[in-house]
Amino acid sequence: MTVKISIDNRETTANEWETILSVLKRNGVYLPHICYNEGLTPIESCDSCLVEVNGRLVRACSTKVSDGMNVLVNSPRAVNARKTAISRILKYHKLYCSICENNNGDCVLHEAVIKLGINSQKYVEKPYSVDDTGPFYIYDPSQCILCGRCVEACQDFAVNEVIWINWDLNPPRVIWDNGNPIGNSSCVNCGTCVTVCPVNALMEKSMLGEAGYLTWINKDLKKKAIEAIGRAEDSFSLLMTFSEIEAKARESQIKKTKTVCVYCGVGCSFEIWTKGRKILKVEPKPESPANGILTCVKGKFGWDFVNSPDRITKPLIREGDRFREASWDEAIEYIARKLKEVKEKYGPDSIGFIASDKMSNEEAYLLQKLARAVIGTNNVDNSARYCQSPATVGLWRTVGIGADSGTIKDIAEYSDLIIIVGHNTTESHPVVGSKIKRAQKIRGAKVVVIDVRKHEMAERANLFIRPKPGTDAAILAAVAKYIIDKGWENREFIEKRVKGFEEFKESIKGFTLDYVESISGVPKEQIIKLAEMIHEAKNVVILWGMGVTQHLGGADTSTIISDLLLITGNYGRPGTGAYPMRGHNNVQGVSDFGCLPNYLPGYQKLDDENVIRKFEDSWGVKLNRKPGLQITQMIEGVLEGKIHALYIVGEDTVMVDCGTPLTKQALEKVDFLIVQDMFMTETAKLADVILPAAASLEKDGTFVNTERRIQRFYKAMEALGDSKPDWEIIQMIANALGANWNYKHPSEIMDEIAKLCPIFAGVSYSRLEGFNSLLWPVNEDGTDTPLLYVNAFATEDGKAILYPLSWKPPELRDEVHRVIVNTGRVLEHFHVGNMTRRVEELRRKVPETFVEVSKELAVKYSIKNGDLVLVKSKFGGEIKARAIVSDRVKGEEIFIPLFASDPSKGVNNLTGLEIDKASGTPGYKDTPVVIEKIEEGKGESPLPLDNWRFHINERRRQLGIEVQKKWMREEFRPLTD
Repeated sequence: MTVKISIDNRETTANEWETILSVLKRNGVYLPHICYNEGLTPIESCDSCLVEVNGRLVRACSTKVSDGMNVLVNSPRAVNARKTAISRILKYHKLYCSICENNNGDCVLHEAVIKLGINSQKYVEKPYSVDDTGPFYIYDPSQCILCGRCVEACQDFAVNEVIWINWDLNPPRVIWDNGNPIGNSSCVNCGTCVTVCPVNALMEKSMLGEAGYLTWINKDLKKKAIEAIGRAEDSFSLLMTFSEIEAKARESQIKKTKTVCVYCGVGCSFEIWTKGRKILKVEPKPESPANGILTCVKGKFGWDFVNSPDRITKPLIREGDRFREASWDEAIEYIARKLKEVKEKYGPDSIGFIASDKMSNEEAYLLQKLARAVIGTNNVDNSARYCQSPATVGLWRTVGIGADSGTIKDIAEYSDLIIIVGHNTTESHPVVGSKIKRAQKIRGAKVVVIDVRKHEMAERANLFIRPKPGTDAAILAAVAKYIIDKGWENREFIEKRVKGFEEFKESIKGFTLDYVESISGVPKEQIIKLAEMIHEAKNVVILWGMGVTQHLGGADTSTIISDLLLITGNYGRPGTGAYPMRGHNNVQGVSDFGCLPNYLPGYQKLDDENVIRKFEDSWGVKLNRKPGLQITQMIEGVLEGKIHALYIVGEDTVMVDCGTPLTKQALEKVDFLIVQDMFMTETAKLADVILPAAASLEKDGTFVNTERRIQRFYKAMEALGDSKPDWEIIQMIANALGANWNYKHPSEIMDEIAKLCPIFAGVSYSRLEGFNSLLWPVNEDGTDTPLLYVNAFATEDGKAILYPLSWKPPELRDEVHRVIVNTGRVLEHFHVGNMTRRVEELRRKVPETFVEVSKELAVKYSIKNGDLVLVKSKFGGEIKARAIVSDRVKGEEIFIPLFASDPSKGVNNLTGLEIDKASGTPGYKDTPVVIEKIEEGKGESPLPLDNWRFHINERRRQLGIEVQKKWMREEFRPLTD
């Protein structure tokens, strides 16, 4: 609904939910707003946006418009009030803009001083020194204007609750925890505080001395220059004019490029600021669709791997036990010759292709096209096999699309009950973790966590259920049975939109409360409580991760998750649905765009003759109808003499596949191994040819995040050395094998995909410009689908299927191997660490792989922090690592991170070869071991004591910035009426 208002006696229309500030900005009317940030809620702490409405001074940032409102922006009273507010701020902030790293054309205080014509300041010195103890950013209290943006961001948006303002100090200042220095606090370095700081009080260390033409000067000279500027009050306007010119000049020095994060599946997008190859900062935007202003430590500060001296920059060919550099022509000719030989001798199905979850969508499409159209095999798979396939199978069985039902917004803003199963959200997907914590803290949404490990989300949960490993399906079946027994199922929804209810009901009849309590260790009262919470909630979402999918029953557990949502009617509405949290940045997209052995791009079935003929006509080839091999089958195929060549793009298969020793043996044995990567990984070390791949910052393309959101990323810098984008390399190989591809840009590849794949019909680079995104399915006219199943499910008749449960209790332990290994991510590192180990500050925070041991096991084996522990697997492998004794794990369970500080410490040295039959995913978390203390430590944790985990109990939780305490101080009394 629109309303009519007047701005300085000029009539205009506005939406009734808008604030005065948003209307003014939309109409091009300048108004200072120092404490306001579009990504935050209005803080109302600075009074710099005061306007006159009906004779009263009000804050434009928080005052909603109403019909007939008369807004005076330029009345003498309003202008004088704003000048007073800015002058008051300048008591706390010394202006030396031309030598300030924040003078980049986006400093709102600098802009206000110039536009309001303020020519002097009365700065008051503060008795606080700069805090530069943290690894990534500094805090300069002398420049802090106490706007509170950083506190609001930390407390109520990132919800890490680390920083606050002590208004009782004279003068007040921002505090970390109970007064800790940044580097020894519970700060997780998400960087959101730095992003929202309007001045240079919080600043990325990577910006210092790099952001302007004069910021490089040494500290002593800089101090003298600042003092001189402070004395030059008469020429203040001239100095500000000069700083405006200098800020403008920086535009030619600093390049700002929109990109998408290459770590987890959240798909955070932001601008990355570069100067040549130097990465100055990451700047998320309120318009970033998945993350807004939020980032995590890796997305904000974890990009130095791009410039690592470890980068492979030239093609390498093996000669004996070493590699020599080669030209691209020689390497490509060699690859083509060897692949032809293998194909001629053993047939096309003797060659396998393994895609990277870091490839772009366009590159994934070309790799599977190379496999199918040039080589003639469907042996193409990707790392979704290691973690995501069980969730995909569970959703295919029930609702038809193996992806998130809705968006992160559904979880964060519309759900009443958020159930998290087997997922350490705040460390695996930190931005989603923050949004869930905000939903709980600000909206009052309820959170349930089902997990074997007591992580942060478990600590914060309204209900924490701690089952025995691998028994999640039984708990959810018991919940479903209890709901049906009580008559709480959504009968109307089931009758209209679901089939198979009676069969499903029959399949779970044995999951009584007593039985499930006996096998899972979960008290029946907790099962009943969860059922009641689901029954009472209007909108329920369920998130799950590798704690579900990496068990041997992962597909069945994923299926019962979807079944539970179906019987309660929690699909097809905002704030409902299933959310398998995709672990890697493009693991969704690489599957979507065809790197699967049994599906063509866009999940078009390999056994559909109409589909096959469509691709044959487009590609001008005859296609192989036989389904290909999954990754684990390819590895087995090498050992069985059926696979003779492998082309691995961007995957460290040795480290991430189950049973590392056997995988390594297979890759040593294969006749011909091509590895395309940025680094000399454990897999690359075994290759016959290594091709140097470009980083995402060195090319254009698109990724798909966990929401099904397709986003563009742009080239920020030239490829390092002779490295090339994956799509160019794949095209070179295809053409050397006789293809005649002529793609000049990834946009041309996407245009071809859109013609062949109905779910991408309306996808084009023009529609994805900047921060625009599309969620597939995308119709030809460009309309997309943020929420699935509104009117029908993706099945032949439009009805969902309640899939009967066939789960059985896992038989894990034997008489000797009584301890179960749980694995997972740690916040500071991504997966095995091939990127993050090359970021010095991340490596310093978590320098080595550790074994987290329960207190019960610690007593049983006399293990203390820092002791060296031997972990021996039932399947034959072993690792040695130092122990951390923790209540995060319980009973006969240990936790070992996926991060491998050394290949010998990789957790997959322990895992076996058993797979979930329905999905082909290894049972990584079904690994029984024995543990033994082999060396006394010094009582020191393998995690440095300045790691945030040791300080989490020192945090201060509060709502907002406690602005009333600010207004109570005489120097900050409100200027409003």
